[in-house]
Amino acid sequence: MKILLTGSEGQLGTDFRLVCGEKHEITAHDIDLDIRDRRVVADRVREVSPDLVVNAAAYTNVDGAESDELEAFRVNALGAQNLALACQSGDIPLLHVSTDFVFSGEGTVPLTEFDRPDPRGVYGRSKYAGECYVTALLERYYLCRTSWLFGVAGGNFVKTMLRIGREKGTVQVVCDQEGNPTYSRDLAAKLLEIIDSGAFGIYHVSNSGSATWFEFAREIFEIAGMDVEVSPVTAEEFGSPAPRPAYSVMRGLALELAGIPPMRHYREALADFILRDLPAWEQEAGSS
Repeated sequence: MKILLTGSEGQLGTDFRLVCGEKHEITAHDIDLDIRDRRVVADRVREVSPDLVVNAAAYTNVDGAESDELEAFRVNALGAQNLALACQSGDIPLLHVSTDFVFSGEGTVPLTEFDRPDPRGVYGRSKYAGECYVTALLERYYLCRTSWLFGVAGGNFVKTMLRIGREKGTVQVVCDQEGNPTYSRDLAAKLLEIIDSGAFGIYHVSNSGSATWFEFAREIFEIAGMDVEVSPVTAEEFGSPAPRPAYSVMRGLALELAGIPPMRHYREALADFILRDLPAWEQEAGSS
């Protein structure tokens, strides 16, 4: 299969390329393809003529979006619209990656694909706008929501905790927000399973199991064998500019209905990431 991939240098894009290997022909684009430009996107999709477009590009600075609303919407909403229009013109299916931030986070029961989105911050609203463009413009799409990503490329919570733990030996972490930590390599593999199924629709795709950020941080240090003091603070005490869902645990009901196995528990994935994949990646980067 010939796939045009956007966001190819990000966490998911990097692992998507790794997982694909030689199985699929990947045309990879990162900042070299400005998805905010409709004509550029249309021309490139027409030139490549892929069997599938995978959009892993996004404006992911949750706090920054609050003060840069237009840019968040340009990338997350307009970018998705441009890709959807190009796919519509070429009769090409689109796999679009979204987020748990499209939900309010006010519930206490795991969210399924059939729950109504109700985003609160700019980031969540911009991502939901992108979802709306995709579902309105296309008949053939995979809309895949995920959460709390960590991977070898770029920055993420796990890398930040390991760095602060080494530098300071103590850290304060929010204890009243709960979600599904997700390893981007596991996510990439599951996206390929969804693609292979040919079952278009909306999917929740995260590692199994849930935790608060506080619990997640303690598990990171335990797996890494680091003696770090982790102190719990509330989201209000932490004082982030952007609102975040207090409870955004997702259930992959659509995966269950399609007969696609769930992803493994995040603790198992986290151990592989910290003990195997991240050291190998850092060693390779250091030797290059």
